[in-house]
Amino acid sequence: MAKLRVKSLDKVVKKWVEEAPKRATYYEAETPAAAEVWEKNAVAAAPVYKAAVQATDIDKRFAGGIRRVGAAKFKRKVTSVGVARYGPGIEAAKEDYEKGFAPFLEELAKIEVPERKPRGAPENIKRVEAIAKALHELRLKRLAALIGASAGAS
Repeated sequence: MAKLRVKSLDKVVKKWVEEAPKRATYYEAETPAAAEVWEKNAVAAAPVYKAAVQATDIDKRFAGGIRRVGAAKFKRKVTSVGVARYGPGIEAAKEDYEKGFAPFLEELAKIEVPERKPRGAPENIKRVEAIAKALHELRLKRLAALIGASAGAS
């Protein structure tokens, strides 16, 4: 049997760092065109996702992945990448945030809550209950509409 020939890690990493950034224009041109295929395949993978998250040792796998990467990488990536992308990411998400939050803001404006009582009064929980109930019902309606829309599209 022959051994597989591989390049050194240094060479592989050097090539990746030098060549991968040059593919940004390819990414920009080709990725949006794949959106429909991504959606179709991602929806079709729902049973696989469900099976994966129900695996008997999923909690151990999840925790193991976190430990493998660790806090040091998290901190390093926040500092080296996250901070610079934070502002532009917020700006890029403006339309999605507006579209996603608008129904909840509209619902909040419609909610009638009992009069506020003195601080610590148990009746104040009724105010929180009214808000929680209305927002939860809206969330469930929105999920039902999404599930119904995807069932109709199948």
